[in-house]
This record gives sequence, C-alpha cells and structure tokens, in this order.
Amino acid sequence: MTNAVSNPFRYDFLVLGSGIAGLFYALKTADRGTVAVVTKKQAADSATNWAQGGIAAVTSDEDSFEDHARDTQIAGAGLCNETVVNRVVERGPGMIDELRKLGADFDPPRDDAGRRTAEFDLGREGGHTQRRILHHRDTTGHEIERVLLGRVRAHPNIDLFENHSSVDLLTAERAHRDGENRVLGAYVLDAERGEVQRFVAKITLLATGGAGKVYLYTSNPDIASGDGMAMAFRAGATLANMEFVQFHPTCLFHPQAKSFLITEAMRGEGGVLRSASTGEAFMDGYHEMRDLAPRDIVARAIDTELKRTGDEWVHLDISHREPEFLRERFPNIYERCRGFGIDITREPIPVVPAAHYCCGGVRTNLSAETDLTNLFAAGEVASTGLHGANRLASNSLLEALVFADEAARASVERLADIPDDPGPVAPWEAGNATESHEAVVITQNWDEIRRFMWNYVGIVRSDRRLARARHRIELLREEITEYYWNFVLTPDLVELRNLATVAHLVIRCAEQRKESRGLHYTVDYPDPNPDFARDTLLRGPDLD
Repeated sequence: MTNAVSNPFRYDFLVLGSGIAGLFYALKTADRGTVAVVTKKQAADSATNWAQGGIAAVTSDEDSFEDHARDTQIAGAGLCNETVVNRVVERGPGMIDELRKLGADFDPPRDDAGRRTAEFDLGREGGHTQRRILHHRDTTGHEIERVLLGRVRAHPNIDLFENHSSVDLLTAERAHRDGENRVLGAYVLDAERGEVQRFVAKITLLATGGAGKVYLYTSNPDIASGDGMAMAFRAGATLANMEFVQFHPTCLFHPQAKSFLITEAMRGEGGVLRSASTGEAFMDGYHEMRDLAPRDIVARAIDTELKRTGDEWVHLDISHREPEFLRERFPNIYERCRGFGIDITREPIPVVPAAHYCCGGVRTNLSAETDLTNLFAAGEVASTGLHGANRLASNSLLEALVFADEAARASVERLADIPDDPGPVAPWEAGNATESHEAVVITQNWDEIRRFMWNYVGIVRSDRRLARARHRIELLREEITEYYWNFVLTPDLVELRNLATVAHLVIRCAEQRKESRGLHYTVDYPDPNPDFARDTLLRGPDLD
C-alpha cells in the first residue's frame, strides 16, 4: 500500500455523501450532467437510514405555515434565520409530494377495521404544537433512503463510489491558481486499493452528515466523524455555531445496544419519562410541555435527574398504551427491545441522552452555497440558519431536501459558465509516508477525544471544563498531524484527523459563547445574554 494516485476522474457534479441530501441532489442534477456520488462505506450507511421519527411538514388543515415557523423559532432560542425558516416551512408540502412521486410511502391513519381514514397519520414530537410528523412506522429514514438510492443506482448519468473516503477538497489555491479561491473537486481515498484519487468536478456538494462520533455516547452511525466540516474548514470556508450539539434525550441503555435511538415520537404518543429508582414522572418540574418539551430541555432534565439520584438511566414508559398499537406503530423499536429482553408493552425502557445532531456546520446561503465558490453543502454538514441554537424535531430531513433542491437549481444554472477543463490538478503528495504498524495510536487518540468531549463539552459545560478540553485537543492535534503525514493513509486515520478538527471547532465556539442558549448550557453563564444573540463564526485561517 503506497497511496499512489491514478489519473483523475472528471465529472460535472461531485457529491460527497449518500444520505437524503446527497442522493436527492444527484437525482436533481443527473439529467443535466454527469454525477459522481462518493461514500465512505456502503451507500445505505447514512444517518438518513437510521432516522426513526419522521419528516415535519404542514399537510393538515388544522396546521399552518405560521405555526410550524413559530415552533421552529421558539426551539431555536432566538438564533433562527426567519427568511430561511419561512422558506423551508413553505416548501414542505412540495417536498413531500416529490418524495411520494419517487415512491416513498408514508403511513395513513386507519380505523379499527383497517380502513384508511385520511391521507397521513401525523405524529407529534417535542416542541411541536400540532401533529405534523409524517412517518413510515418507525423507520422513516430507511424508507426514504431506499427510494432515493434505488433511483440513483438506476440512473445512467450517476456513478456510485462506495468504500471511498473523502480526504480533502481540491481548491484553486491548493493548485496554485491565480484569482479567487474556488473548489475543483476532492482528493478521495479508495479504501480497497489504498489509493488517493483525484475527483475533478465543476461543482461539489458536501452532504457528508454530522459529527456525533466526536462524543463517547451517540445515536449516530460510525461514519459520523465530521469529515465535510473538517475538509471545508481546512479549505478556508466559514463554519457557524459548532457549539450547538443536540443530545437526543432517549437512547436505549443496554450494554449490547450500540447507538440505538428511541424515537421522540414515542413520547408524542404518550410515553412518560420516570425516575428509575422511584418510578415518579419528573418532566412537569422542568417545562410546561412536560415530556414534549424541546430536546435541549429534556436532555438537561434527564442529566440533572441522573446526577441528583445517582441512577445510570431513567425510564421511558409507554406500557399504558395498547400492545397492538405499540407493535404496529413502533415495530422496529418493539423487536429491537424485545431482542434485549425488554417488552415495551409491559415494562419501561431504560434510556440515557446521547449526542445526536450538529445544529452548526458549514455556513451556506439561500442557494446552499458556501463562501468557497462552486462548493455547496446540504444536510447536517451545513449551517443554513434554520435550526438556530436548537433543532426542532424532524425538521432535519425537510431541511436536507429543500437545500439539496436549492443547490441543484443553482448548480445547473451555473454549469455552462464553468470551463470544461480546470487545468492541471496535482496528484496527492504521499511524500515519504510509510505503512504504520501501530494502529493502537489511532484507537487511543480516538477514544481519548470522545471521552473528554463527553465529560467536558457535553450537555452541561463550564469555563474550566472547556479550558481543559482545549488544552487536550491542542496537544492531540499536534500528535495526530505528525502521525498523519508520516504514515500511509487509511480510512481510520482520515477520520481521526477530521474528528480532532471538529472537536477543536466545537470547543472554540463554546468558549466564545458567554451565555446559556439552546443546546449550549454553561454553569458560569446560566442565562441568555442578548449581546450574544448572534452566530458564532470560525474560518480556517483564523485558527490554523
């Protein structure tokens, strides 16, 4: 293995990531040019595929765009971009129509005889004042991924590259070109061949998802190592609001249940959080919406209860609902819990909070373009202004669709103005890198980052904890950088470098926000401060 480089691949559109944003964008652009979709595992290995709850959209006469927008802004704690909120909310019904035309199926309500009684069975989740969550049982993301991936595989203009890890963005500056810095594609590691390849493209879309694996406990799949955020940062793009990491309140607590989420929709159907030791419901002491309060409030409430009681978990109890309803509405959760010896129709589910969603990311405009020309971003990797300081439940799938669509429109319009030949692009410089025989270095650093991020930069923070985390990450980044350039690249090493970069960004943003707002809660500044009612921005040259 030498990381030798083959001749470059050339496409009109390069998509990094295979979740809902990347696949939808690929389908929207494929009729106008050639598309490469690069994904570091199998194409279905994405956060979209894991999404249980559903997709929020106004489809009921009892609901309104105004209500959905207001709920989004309240959850966002004063940092949502009103223009973006209105754009996303108003495009919701159209996005649902497009998914259905592609073949996605959403559950309808049925009467006792099994007859369909309305178009959609609408669920409700934390922070929503109306039932507006469309779902496919408790595997909505899997249903959407199934449909989009099937269409992508069948399209003659789309090439899918699995087991390919994005390493760095190709930029004009890196290629020593005069004029403005613009993105020309990406360096990509073919994991099977051990080779870094050049993917040259007129337009590149980041759809790489989030960074939940920066924390010890997370609901995210193993791929969520913040690759797109780190690559964009190194290329000089602006990142925003990285301190706002959403912790999902309810992940299954079981030694064998790695990263298994218990959807918020279960609380929307009457699930109650109770103390594991006393059995008492406790959310009425934290918020007027009790178990349907926004996620940041519920996660902090559980964290407080665990510290107060010394328990390792709390209980989510929905056993008072009809067994048949639970098996029909939550079949995936029912079967998974049953496999661990938990019958949700008769007993409560042990749950704990876990890192779930990055509300910050690569800053984009209304067309989903970053401040690097010809680099777009959609999905969890992006900071569009929709979520503010806290994401409203089930808004993420809708946001991904809307901004993938906006990116596709802008990309297609610009395509003819971009030269077919960007000029020579240098191959990857492996230098004197040799093959490493000490993989323990990678696993040790990975584990250390995730543990101190959980302990020092988690649900509750302080200046002292953040300072400790910054000191540790600065030392580790030096060690990782030296290791990175001395040894042949592997997917694990690429991820470790990106994980360290994202951890650094989260810490630095958290240190700048001297208040508590949304998902950022610090004991040193427990109240919101109007002087900090603004985005926290970081740009590559400011730090590196």
